[in-house]
Amino acid sequence: MRPWEDPNLVIPDKRVVESPQGAWIVVNGKKVLNFCSNNYLGLAGDKEVGEAAIKAIEKYGVGAGAVRALSGNTKMHDELEKKLAEFKGAEAALLTQGGYIANMVAIQTTMTKEDYIISDELNHASIIDAIRLAGIKNKYIYKHNDMTDLENKLKEIGKVDKQVMIVTDGVFSMDGDIAPLHQIVELAKKYNAITMVDDAHGEGVLGNGKGIVEHFGLHNQVDIEVGTLSKALGVVGGVIVGKKQLIDYLRTKARQYLFSTGISIPDAAALMAGIEKLTRSNELVKKLWENGAYLKREFTKAGFDIGVSETPITPVMIGDEQKSIDFSRKLFEENVFATAIKFPMVAMGKARIRVMPSSAHSKEDLDTGIAMFVKIGKELGII
Repeated sequence: MRPWEDPNLVIPDKRVVESPQGAWIVVNGKKVLNFCSNNYLGLAGDKEVGEAAIKAIEKYGVGAGAVRALSGNTKMHDELEKKLAEFKGAEAALLTQGGYIANMVAIQTTMTKEDYIISDELNHASIIDAIRLAGIKNKYIYKHNDMTDLENKLKEIGKVDKQVMIVTDGVFSMDGDIAPLHQIVELAKKYNAITMVDDAHGEGVLGNGKGIVEHFGLHNQVDIEVGTLSKALGVVGGVIVGKKQLIDYLRTKARQYLFSTGISIPDAAALMAGIEKLTRSNELVKKLWENGAYLKREFTKAGFDIGVSETPITPVMIGDEQKSIDFSRKLFEENVFATAIKFPMVAMGKARIRVMPSSAHSKEDLDTGIAMFVKIGKELGII
C-alpha cells in the first residue's frame, strides 16, 4: 500500500482565508477572530506596505525573470539586502526565498559531512532537515535550553580539526520561550565553536523589533543569523546576516541561491516598506507586547496552563490530541480561529492551542477571544 492510500490517514479541516490578514478575517465564508497568525505586527494587510508593492509592480514588473546569479538580481533585491543588513546591525545580508531555505543554505553551505553540529532538541523542523540535507555525520542534540548539557556535549567532542557548530532557534515557536543566546555565545568562545541562531520568531518581536541579537547585545558575536520575512514583516522570504566574508561565500556557493529564482519584486518592495515602518517607530512592537501580556494574564487568571512562554506567543496547553482538535473546532463555531497544534508539530501528549496575538488586535478583540476560550475550556473540562 502506498503511504497516501492509508485508510487511517487523518485529513485536517480545510480552512480557506478569503480576506486580507488582520485581527478579524474571513475564513470559509464567515468572519472570525484571527488568533493563529504569525502576522505579529499586522503588516501583512498594512495599506502602506501594499501600496509599496503596487508601485514596484508599476515600475519594475512582477518577476525577476531568472536566478539572481544570472540576470535576476534586480535593484529591489539589492536594496532590500542592504536595508536588512542595516536593520539587523550586520555587515551584509543574503536574501533567500524563505526562512526554511535560509536554514538549508546556512548549514549545507558552511558545514561538511565530517564537521560537528550540536542542536537544541526543540529546534525547528527546517534546522533538522538542513542537518539531514548536509549529511553531517557527527550530530549531537542537547536538552532544551540546558547549558550544562550543551557544555557536556562540547567537552565530549573535545579538540577536533573540524568545525563545531552550535545551532538554536532564537524564540521557540511552539512554547514561546527564548534561547539563552548570551550563554551559548560564551560557551562557543570557550570551546572554539561557531554559532548559528534562527531568529524567525524574534524579528519584529525582540530587541525593539530587530531580533534576538539586539535583545542580548551580541552584535558581531554570532557567526550566522538566520531570519524569516513572512512572520512579523508580513510578506515572504528568508535572510542570512553576518560578516561580509560569510555572505560573499554563501552567494558564491549556496545551491539554493544559485539554482532558484529569488522572491518577487512586489514582495521585495513590501518588505522594504515594512522595515522602514519599523525603523521609524517601535509603537507596533510595544502594542504587540502589551497585547501578549494581557492575554497571558487573563488566561492564567481563568486557570489555563500557558506553559513557559516569555514572548507574546501564548500556548494553551491541552495535552490530549483529540481534545485539542475538538477545542479548535468549537472555537471556530464561536467565530474564533485558532488551530490545534499536535504531533508531529509537538511531542505526543503535548497538544495545545497556540494563540498568536498581534499589534492589530484591540483589547475588545482579545476579550472576545478570551471569553470563548473560557466557555469552551469549561465545556471540555480543561478549566
